[in-house]
Amino acid sequence: MSLSQQFKARINDLYVSFKKHDDTQKDRLQRYRNIEPDSAQFLAMQIRIQKSKKVLEIGTSTGYSTLWLADALQVTQGQLTTLEIDATRSQQAQQFAQEFGLDSLIQFWVGDAKDYLAECTEKYDLILLDAERDAYVDYWSDLKRLLSKQGGVLIVDNVISHAEEVKAFTHLVKEEGNYLLSTLSLGAGLLVITAKDYDV
Repeated sequence: MSLSQQFKARINDLYVSFKKHDDTQKDRLQRYRNIEPDSAQFLAMQIRIQKSKKVLEIGTSTGYSTLWLADALQVTQGQLTTLEIDATRSQQAQQFAQEFGLDSLIQFWVGDAKDYLAECTEKYDLILLDAERDAYVDYWSDLKRLLSKQGGVLIVDNVISHAEEVKAFTHLVKEEGNYLLSTLSLGAGLLVITAKDYDV
């Protein structure tokens, strides 16, 4: 079995265990709510195609998508910063990253994503937004500032499954007129956003 096959087998087992946990939780906030596998694979492919060096994930949860992102960043020799407000879940994600041998590629940050975004001065090739959707509108001014001018991509999860909850955010981005938006029918729905014009 190749390293890639080993990763996929292990990550699939992890997804199944996370899914079983969620199925037992009536409270939405107690669920891990990880990204769907086909969406995670798309993100990993996007990193490889884009040759991403710096990636930001907003919403670590227990680290399922984090592992996919970091595994792809091994190929591009990049780095991932992942944000999570729940310290316990971030710690779980760190443990899984260590088990998968990917922890050296990941910076785990615990706290309110809005605080990180407001203070951050980095530029990111790819940003994954998968957090509490009522905060997205407030995030936007910082997200567009942090997105690389050389073809940076923002990907938002759950835009089909929770279309009403992201409607205001999507409208805000469209109203700017400077961005291309495409909705992909993968998993719970992915919205891909990039600037119409960027530095070459």
